[in-house]
Amino acid sequence: MARPSDFKLSAQLLAHEADVRDVSFPSADLLLSASRDHTVRAWRRSQGSPPTFEPSVTNKGTEFVNSLAYLPASSDYPDGLVVSAGTDTIIDIRSPAAGPSDNAERLLIGHSRNICSLAVVPGANKLVSGSWDNSARIWSISKWEVEAILTEHEGAVWDVLPIDDRTIVTGCADKSIRIFDPSRAVAGEVTPKSTISTPDIVRAICKVPAGHPTGADIASGHNDGVIRLYKLSGQQVGELHGHESFIYALTTLPTGEIVSSGEDRTVRIWSGTECVQTITHPAISVWTVAACPENGDIATGASDGVVRVFSRSPERAADAETLSQFDEAVKSSSIPQQQVGGINKEKLPGPEFLTSKSGTKEGQVQMIREENGNVTAHQWSMGQQQWINVGTVVDAVGSSGKKTEYQGKMYDYVFDVAIEEGQPSLKLPYNLSENPYERATKFINDNELSLNFLDQVAQFIVQNTQGATIGQSADTGADQHTASTNTQQPASSRTKVIPQREYLDITAAKYEPIFKKIASINAGLVASGRKDHSLNPDAQNVLTQLKQSLEAGKPAVTEEAAKLVFMMCTQWDYADRLAPMDLLRCIAVHPTIAKYRTANDSDVVTIATAAPFEGVPAGTDPNENCCMMAARTIANLFKTQAGRETISQPAAAKAIDAFISRVLGFGGQQAVGAFNRNLFIALTTVLINLSVLASWRVGSISNAVQVHSLTLLSHILQKQTDSEVVYRALIASGTLVTSVGTAAPDAKSMAFPVRTAKDKASEDRVKEVADELLSLLSK
Repeated sequence: MARPSDFKLSAQLLAHEADVRDVSFPSADLLLSASRDHTVRAWRRSQGSPPTFEPSVTNKGTEFVNSLAYLPASSDYPDGLVVSAGTDTIIDIRSPAAGPSDNAERLLIGHSRNICSLAVVPGANKLVSGSWDNSARIWSISKWEVEAILTEHEGAVWDVLPIDDRTIVTGCADKSIRIFDPSRAVAGEVTPKSTISTPDIVRAICKVPAGHPTGADIASGHNDGVIRLYKLSGQQVGELHGHESFIYALTTLPTGEIVSSGEDRTVRIWSGTECVQTITHPAISVWTVAACPENGDIATGASDGVVRVFSRSPERAADAETLSQFDEAVKSSSIPQQQVGGINKEKLPGPEFLTSKSGTKEGQVQMIREENGNVTAHQWSMGQQQWINVGTVVDAVGSSGKKTEYQGKMYDYVFDVAIEEGQPSLKLPYNLSENPYERATKFINDNELSLNFLDQVAQFIVQNTQGATIGQSADTGADQHTASTNTQQPASSRTKVIPQREYLDITAAKYEPIFKKIASINAGLVASGRKDHSLNPDAQNVLTQLKQSLEAGKPAVTEEAAKLVFMMCTQWDYADRLAPMDLLRCIAVHPTIAKYRTANDSDVVTIATAAPFEGVPAGTDPNENCCMMAARTIANLFKTQAGRETISQPAAAKAIDAFISRVLGFGGQQAVGAFNRNLFIALTTVLINLSVLASWRVGSISNAVQVHSLTLLSHILQKQTDSEVVYRALIASGTLVTSVGTAAPDAKSMAFPVRTAKDKASEDRVKEVADELLSLLSK
């Protein structure tokens, strides 16, 4: 059988302003791309030769879009549907013909962190998503709701692969591949029926076409640059070697070949176990690759913001000038020396090697010492039977001209980065050979920071601005509380952290989906004639003004707005309360909310703690996300003096204590969201803030509430395992211990749960704060 011809560049699609993180190529006439420039774009192919693609923006948000899928055309949606998601944690579903100002067909809410993978179940009316929140979710397309959660992941779910409606495979940062059977769901959760342990982090997975010579069912791409081939039984049947760094994406061609892309600037085509073509890009990372099922063309998305289409068809190849420009761009690329390892220039061959010696395999790299002393990299093409210049190797050193050692390794730069004023600086090591976003992600994970800092850290690296302060932009007049991050951390455990002295908040939000959801619910109320609870034009105008002020970073919360939000949280149907409660927690940092009272003298604490439990339909459980929003509302109240005054009222403090007790299942009632990470982070944030208030202002919180808070924290420490939840619970416990007195019997009783938490902990910061608290209790 003749070897297929090589892929050649067909088109370069220029419109995105940042990394293209995902592409989908559902048909020869439609290509979709998602980018860190916050947009999703649809590209329509012309009928010319070579083809051109006209772009349109289908969705524009305020955060990174990192994942993409396409729902095929149906009778309800003849154009199909574009599914996209990213760091805003919301799955957006809309027509490919939609514009950025159009409403989405549906917004699916459930994940709590970046959604990094999306896939459609073949032949089934379902969608699967994977997230940094250590979970994957199955969504019903007919009902537009979560059908099941795939559990037991111990890291980010980097990729999801639905093989059919009975077999879903996930690839995880915990170095495992898991196989799930959704029919085995129990109470909405599915545990894996089998797990394949792998040698490295799993970044990508794809189904291996039938008839592959290894007999593999699935392929996985890893951080070590190896593609591993497995049977679904877990048996490894092969490995594909060639990539020199992280593998980010895998797909298959109609020919049965596997295609991969990665951090080594390449896309590679694999026939059986042999790499038959390597396509080098003039970019740091090739984040994604997708194949068109109709014509076998492939599309890539890279860190230079360009979508590229490659084809084996001569009719679809780009013109000679475009091909030459692409080759020249690759040739002129700078390759950091760390990427190719140590080089002894004196022992390298000269240019004559390229005409006298052939390569031995596709993608083989040979360094050449040019006459001017430069070192160039050349890659062997089996198809063209020649060496291709893929760039010049450059010394990757910082402005000082020498490397810096950090934790036993050498780096071009080691920055001192201040995250919070008054807190110790953090070390940010960086080599010029690294992808800035990958290093920024590692920095955030290593230091347990909010993912909201990701773009700022990456841009800080790109700009090489030593000594800049991350997370504190130039003064724009924004309210400091509104600008706070979603998961602000307590002080670093490398210094004494007990007692905590700062109040924490959880305010980051994407306002557009909140207000769209409220508008949608209101439209339903109007359509059904329920004018008693629907919003009249004046009320809608109040909400519009509130939205504009929130988006401008200057929330102007009026009493009219407070009244409306309070009403929606308590009088709208229980199933419709989540969006209003999300809005309530966003505006809870404003003094007007803390001061406002309803006609029957209910305050914000009363509203927030009652809304999740009043009006629950018979036979159903309280909504755990409503409980989470209630807890976030209470946490955010501590940010203002007016809020702290409200909470200091005996009735309010008791209501908060009773609310947390109810969520935890004290008093014989069933607990709510027993392992909902976001809920427990919110609850422990409330307890931290309560402890700070109690320790700062003696008498503001009764001794009885403080003592019972220790009981609640003891329960959390013994039942929860999430490191952030346990860490916050320890901070709250330690601060309360300093308030009630280390010699108090109730304080002494905390020694056992603290030791229990420490014994289960895997992170040093958790163990360190546990030791600090145990030291206090031993005095």
